[in-house]
Amino acid sequence: MDQAVYRENSPSYGFGGRLTADFPSQVVVDVTEACNLACIHCSHPGFKKSPQYRGRHLDPGLNEKLVAEVAEFGRGCIQYLRYTGCGEPLLHPRLFDLLRVAVQGAGCQVSLTTNGTLLKEKAVERLLATGVEVVDISLDAFTPETYANIRVKGDLAATRANVLRLLAKAKEAGSRTKVVVTFIEQPRNRGEIEDFRRYWRDMGADYVIIRRLHANAGDLCLRADQMRQAARGLKRRPCLYPWERIILNAEGSLLFCPDDWNRGSALADFRGAAIREVWQGEAYRRLREAHMTNAFGEFPLCRQCPDWAATRWPWEGRSFADMMTDFSEPGADSDSSPAYPSRSEAHRTRSARGRKPRQGGQSHV
Repeated sequence: MDQAVYRENSPSYGFGGRLTADFPSQVVVDVTEACNLACIHCSHPGFKKSPQYRGRHLDPGLNEKLVAEVAEFGRGCIQYLRYTGCGEPLLHPRLFDLLRVAVQGAGCQVSLTTNGTLLKEKAVERLLATGVEVVDISLDAFTPETYANIRVKGDLAATRANVLRLLAKAKEAGSRTKVVVTFIEQPRNRGEIEDFRRYWRDMGADYVIIRRLHANAGDLCLRADQMRQAARGLKRRPCLYPWERIILNAEGSLLFCPDDWNRGSALADFRGAAIREVWQGEAYRRLREAHMTNAFGEFPLCRQCPDWAATRWPWEGRSFADMMTDFSEPGADSDSSPAYPSRSEAHRTRSARGRKPRQGGQSHV
């Protein structure tokens, strides 16, 4: 079954718009397996005890190979490279070199996701010097007590000071880097959403994002059961990811799922493969067909995963990708519509960085 048949059978799903058959619209780069926190909504505490965990960091040579391929074959298709990790990216000893190579060579936007705990003064200066377009900082709480309960081993006062330092340094330097703060909504922090949104909007964050809690491809059993119960009776639809992204992990493997902690979506060793060939290849074709037909015999990770209900196709609403598009448009400012539909209308105020901040609502990204 080819892509044309996919589109004829299900015109709402498949390639189109920013989703292209030639190359993924985003490449996720998991730069390290190491982490300094033990967040309750994350699979890392269990992953760290598993046979798969070795505390690996991405080989800088593979990053150079990735950037070269993106520059040669991704132009016009890829929106951005997203540097993140099955751990904390700032623990990679050469992270700033990785980012600098990407910013200078990839020909697309580059973003970094971090927990912010290591953004001390020197790290902030080095980070801004890379020219990275977006820094996405995961916080998940407004009060110190909630932060300590969710981001175990973390200290909100110290991390908040780090983020404020980044905002101040970016303003002082006239940096193009956008600072985004994120909050994964869950039972322990639900009552803090508006305080979190208001505080960071007033402090000058370029976006405040409230994300939906998900099940990490079924790895978080309690959340997975809750999501399956909520989706009972619904017709399963295709997950967005097989049409949107590919992942390079710290081991050097190419994966199709960003929520896969157990290597169940590994497709190839990037040392001997190319992203374009894998993206256009037989394994991805069968994966997309499985999602179109709900026949997951070959893909047990997808079969048991409830997160399909939390992914958002481009026509279903705005997402992280739309925020990145807004940031890439010359002169774009916060008068643009929110990147994430809010449940209630928020008041716009002028930020500490001299412009109105964008406001986030809910999304799974």
